[in-house]
Amino acid sequence: MNADYLNASFELLGSVFLWLSVARLVKDKRVAGFSPWAVVFYFVWGLWNIWYYPAVNCPWSFAAGLLVVAANGTWVVLALKYRKN
Repeated sequence: MNADYLNASFELLGSVFLWLSVARLVKDKRVAGFSPWAVVFYFVWGLWNIWYYPAVNCPWSFAAGLLVVAANGTWVVLALKYRKN
């Protein structure tokens, strides 16, 4: 297994957990006991990865990284929407 496949596997698994967090946020419609700054940080890091992975020829990591950025971005938007609750 090459490094790109392994890294993409971690990114993909991470995106599954992130989408579960998005689903929970939609269900609860509020953020409680959690700092959204961690998600914002990993969202920005994911944006970096979208630029970085193609630069180092890691197409599988890039594809999985898109899912991570999409999940984190969705979570941030929903958290902003529900922050008034």
